[in-house]
Amino acid sequence: MTDDQEFDAWLRSVPPEITTDTIWRMSAYRYSLFLSLRAQTDLRWILAHRETRAHADQLLRAVGGISANIDEGYSRSSGKERAHFYEYALGSTREARGWYYKCSAALPEEIALARLRRLSRIVRILTVVVPRERSSNSMWRKRASPRDESPPPDHPAATSSSSQQTASWN
Repeated sequence: MTDDQEFDAWLRSVPPEITTDTIWRMSAYRYSLFLSLRAQTDLRWILAHRETRAHADQLLRAVGGISANIDEGYSRSSGKERAHFYEYALGSTREARGWYYKCSAALPEEIALARLRRLSRIVRILTVVVPRERSSNSMWRKRASPRDESPPPDHPAATSSSSQQTASWN
């Protein structure tokens, strides 16, 4: 099973208590929750190698910090406050990517590459989200109307030329 197939299967298993919250629209959040669970399963390889065993705790803390900081930031009322926590999430993402790289000798190559790619995807998303939130003057994000079919700004279908379409998601 490829990482994308694993992710799609995981998406279908997430309970509605998580998926019905508006934060679920953020792909960086979904990716970070998925990686938190995968990091726990990756421990079987990491702990089996004496050279990487000492990195296990740092890896779990860094990966867990991504979604925790996105959670915290999403709940803040101002764009500047949200940006502050999203920056923490960005730092945790880069840290986790470094720890995965340091543990890559213990992991099957396809697993290590999949984790590094997904973490790099989160980095790309957050490097766009942080400045956008920082420049936002809104105290709360506007809720999309039910008829608004435009994707969230961090969705791959959203492009820089669609800033008018995505304005309601900010």
